[in-house]
Amino acid sequence: MELECKLAQGQNGQGEVPKDFWPTYSAMANVHGGVVLLGVREKDGVFSIAGIPNPAKVRADLFNNLNNPGKVSVNLLTDADVLELVLDGKTVVLVRIPQATRKQRPVFLNNQPLDHTYKRLNDGDRPCDEETVKRMLAEQVEDERDARILEHFGMEDVDMESLRIYRQMLKDEKPGHPYLEQDDFALMQSLRGWRRDRATGAEGLTLAGLLMFGRWSAIQEAVPHYFVDYQERPEAKTELRWVDRLVPDGTWTGNLFEFYRRVYRKLVADLKVPFSLKDGQRQDDTPVHVALREALVNTLVHADYTGRVSVLVVKRPDMFGFRNPGLLRLPVEQVIRGGESDCRNRILHQMFLLIGLGERGGSGMPKIYSGWQSCHWRQPLLREKDMPEQTLLELHMLDLLPPAVLDALRARFGASFDQVGALDRMILSTAVIEGVVNHARMTEISPQHPHDISLALARLERDGMLLSQGQSRGKVYYLPGAAPVTPEQVFPAAFSFGSNGTSSGSSTASSGTKEDTSGSDQPVRPEQATPRTTEGVNTHTATRDEHGCLLSPLLDAPVLDDLSALSDTLKDDLLRRAALPRGKARLERPAMVEVILSVCEGRYVRLSALAELLNRDPDGLRKGYLDALVREHRIRRAFPGTPTHELQSYRKAEE
Repeated sequence: MELECKLAQGQNGQGEVPKDFWPTYSAMANVHGGVVLLGVREKDGVFSIAGIPNPAKVRADLFNNLNNPGKVSVNLLTDADVLELVLDGKTVVLVRIPQATRKQRPVFLNNQPLDHTYKRLNDGDRPCDEETVKRMLAEQVEDERDARILEHFGMEDVDMESLRIYRQMLKDEKPGHPYLEQDDFALMQSLRGWRRDRATGAEGLTLAGLLMFGRWSAIQEAVPHYFVDYQERPEAKTELRWVDRLVPDGTWTGNLFEFYRRVYRKLVADLKVPFSLKDGQRQDDTPVHVALREALVNTLVHADYTGRVSVLVVKRPDMFGFRNPGLLRLPVEQVIRGGESDCRNRILHQMFLLIGLGERGGSGMPKIYSGWQSCHWRQPLLREKDMPEQTLLELHMLDLLPPAVLDALRARFGASFDQVGALDRMILSTAVIEGVVNHARMTEISPQHPHDISLALARLERDGMLLSQGQSRGKVYYLPGAAPVTPEQVFPAAFSFGSNGTSSGSSTASSGTKEDTSGSDQPVRPEQATPRTTEGVNTHTATRDEHGCLLSPLLDAPVLDDLSALSDTLKDDLLRRAALPRGKARLERPAMVEVILSVCEGRYVRLSALAELLNRDPDGLRKGYLDALVREHRIRRAFPGTPTHELQSYRKAEE
């Protein structure tokens, strides 16, 4: 959840709701909610308590404006969302802003949705463009986004072979269904692929009918941004190489029904799942097959086909990935919990349900999670990205508790390991596999409540099975003798002669892992089952490679720490990659992210050097981009134990 601090003392110093509170209210409500602290001063990333002498006035002004439709479109707050806290003897007002529901968005100011609707992006409140606002308005009023009747489209735009195969699948699933007796046009009407609007008298092919059964040329005309893409990649990396790809290329219809049939066969073609029997018969349709079917159908029926992102399905040796344009209509936590459904394309959903594909009543995501849990694989990762709007589901085929890791932990801790609970085992195994573990990472891969995870981490540290570095959100845990690499070890010169170059972390750590795999899902290899340490390594023998980058035996890649030390060849190449942001004061986020990933590919880049290359403020670069890229597992920190250290360096993740 986002946190924003505002001084809010007003001209007379007694306290008032600041003007910039309202864009923050709109922005947080339109995304994932957040908390605003009034009476807290922030300067250069340092917070101090200023206090509000008259909190009653602030509360009254806040609710007066919230209940004024001319100021804000909807009041999301109750008295319970506005709290008065006493910190250091001073009163601070905490305002908890919930995420607005689909029916409440967009939350806008001054009766002007097109000009005064905001979204929370990075650490700032950004005005939404007109296209984004119109999409939110459409989501608000259209329960079924696929029920729209398409003017000037008819049955001639339907691929009859697709409809014939659908009819056969319906016959196989429900042999006596009355729809089977109907001709093609009547069947389309029954499926609501063809609809008549009683209010206007208009009738024709619906968006659902065209997307499900249409011809490619017609789909392109009706939905210009529509694109479906399947990629089979040979390695566990994000790079765009594939050994098999399916996109609409004129050789097939490009409609959703044929895309589903072709892609599902590819997804399960060589699926490695445990052999199982039921009533003496081999079960080819396992919970994993069910999970993949549901994930694929979910992707297609929840997509916003007016968005500019394609539907993308990826198959890799280590995972399956699903992406659809558009955000979830319910909070992520509710979708994972199940029991409630708000499908964006309800007609499409019903079409799939009729032939036995998909789940009703919000049970789809729980089916996916249980299917993956049946193989003891890592918990699926469901997340949203706001720019551009998209929903991502990652299904990793990695054991939570690999046998080699369990054997290593038993050898290390003896009988004590067998006495810890399932959550504790998962935490210790993750520490072995990924080098370090933190609270945020465990909430991604464990279904346990965050409070239980906090207690488990504290318990393991108290019992000596884990040690820690850092504080608060930056705190990471590791096995004894396997401390994360510290800046002091890699940059010894910066700390010699009493230098105060460090800002956090321990300067006495004598061991560390070979690399920071925090947030990665690399499979453990037998030689990695016992954590590596750096004991006995001379950290003062760092040298430079032919390009001028620092080489350390503690890191798996060189470190670009000083631009002046680089060879002309490498420096020119990096300046070429960074040319776009160097020449522009403002750059769209996707473009800046691509530049950062390009510059940080194959080497760690020190924050100060990266900021110099990109012509940006180091602190703003870290807060605005790098921290988020680390959370998304697209960038790795060289020193995960001290995330905000001034010598922190970043490398593009390989997976």
